[in-house]
Amino acid sequence: MEEAVTTVDGNVDELSASELLRSVEATNSLPFVTMRKHKKSNKDHNRADVAGHSTNVSSGADVLVGADVPGATQAYGGKGGGFVRARGGSFVLNGSPFLFNGFNAYWMMNVATDPSERLKVSQVLQDAANAGLSVCRTWAFADGGDKALQISPGAYDERVFQGLDFVVAEAKKYGLRLILSFVNNYKDFGGRTQYVEWARSSGVQVTSDDDFYTNPIVKNYYKNHIQRVITRVNTITRIAYRDERTIMAWELINEPRCQTDYSGRTVNGWVQEMASFVKSLDRHHLLEIGMEGFYGDTMPERKQINPGYQVGTDFISNNLIREIDFATIHAYPDQWMSTQNDDSQMAFMQNWMSSHYQDSRTILKKPLIVAEFGKSSKDPNFNTIKRDSYLNAVYRNIYMEARSGGTVGGGLVWQLMADGMSSYGDGYEIVLSDNPSTDSIISQQSHAMSTLSHVLRLGPNNVPGSHPGEVEFDHSKNLFKGIKVGSLEVEISRPQFADDALIIQHQESRRFGLHGKKCVLQSVVEVLEVVFMH
Repeated sequence: MEEAVTTVDGNVDELSASELLRSVEATNSLPFVTMRKHKKSNKDHNRADVAGHSTNVSSGADVLVGADVPGATQAYGGKGGGFVRARGGSFVLNGSPFLFNGFNAYWMMNVATDPSERLKVSQVLQDAANAGLSVCRTWAFADGGDKALQISPGAYDERVFQGLDFVVAEAKKYGLRLILSFVNNYKDFGGRTQYVEWARSSGVQVTSDDDFYTNPIVKNYYKNHIQRVITRVNTITRIAYRDERTIMAWELINEPRCQTDYSGRTVNGWVQEMASFVKSLDRHHLLEIGMEGFYGDTMPERKQINPGYQVGTDFISNNLIREIDFATIHAYPDQWMSTQNDDSQMAFMQNWMSSHYQDSRTILKKPLIVAEFGKSSKDPNFNTIKRDSYLNAVYRNIYMEARSGGTVGGGLVWQLMADGMSSYGDGYEIVLSDNPSTDSIISQQSHAMSTLSHVLRLGPNNVPGSHPGEVEFDHSKNLFKGIKVGSLEVEISRPQFADDALIIQHQESRRFGLHGKKCVLQSVVEVLEVVFMH
């Protein structure tokens, strides 16, 4: 969306209402207004036409309208210092709603093991932050094999651990939060196969990889790894991982599956034991399982939502465990339904997401993250337009569910990489600098979710109603004194949502106007934000 700018002289590039609405509907991009005090202008009223509606600006303010206003990411910054919490069906940060857009980058520790390659980690984190992404999911495991973190049970390579230290420190530097996974279901980077093999090599009687969930020796190996990660003190930040606010959550296992028990009960017992163990070591951080979302025996009627098969997990019973703070789903219709066309795959995706949204809201009563999704370049007839269309559809689904008061907190696209990392590619990789259209779609979703977070901070309902919102402005102190939206009134004595900005939003707003000392927000298009920069 192009910017409409009111200059000191009052010149305006107009943005038509139809253009604005098309952008909102097609891209999730939300219109916003940034007001900056202009010290050199003595004009009492500059006048701009925003989306076809009158905008009066006093005190010579600059008005910027668009999806890509310079400095907007900083104004929205989600870099608060608290731990992310789960409260009811929502994520909260420092007591306020926390919605986000994020990504996967499983490879970070592995790459950071070599100090000469760490620039790749820094580049992706910087690019992600520039795109407004605020959560990254990555591996905190590498069991056996090349560049192993855990060489053998209880034996660790300090060089690799320092690679993970670097990832945590860099995420902190760029204001991102991490979800760290403890083990893989698959053989990549060792996984539960390696744990079972370690036990077999030491003389333990095991029969299959599924003994990972039940054998006491194997389970103790895994618990030891959990303890080593959680209690580690970062060699760069000097902060223990369990006290590190940059870490949003722990994940028990990437995509658990169990072929010997499709009901989900075996995995359920393991989750209960391991979740209790994690919480005994760390009460600060959130915990999730790492599930794809497959249904099991708890609700037999839900099995028809699965893509034609079960994997030994039960989305309902597994996530009802008290120590599990939020649920996850993954979505790969291009893999799960590879013989079906794009329309059928998208229909499955919509149904998959809708079903889990409903269950997380009405049964689990816990937040939900769409923790993996993407479109592979290995798919038949792949092109960037198809990927962008798919991502945009998923993003809009996430946004609309969050906007309606649902439990979804955000999505994590699979996966971001830097240039020169073809050996880590799986077809789903995205290099933002090489894919400007995809970068734009991701950035727009980041802005939409961040904006919605701020809107929800104004009150319990994300649609306050048709009552106008009034903001009183004290010119003598250059401060907004208060916000009133319907029956909700908030007194303000200093900027709140960012160090240098006060953000005022009102859902469903049609017009923004400054009339003397009053800012009036009236009924509207999507979300109108006002940022007063000191």
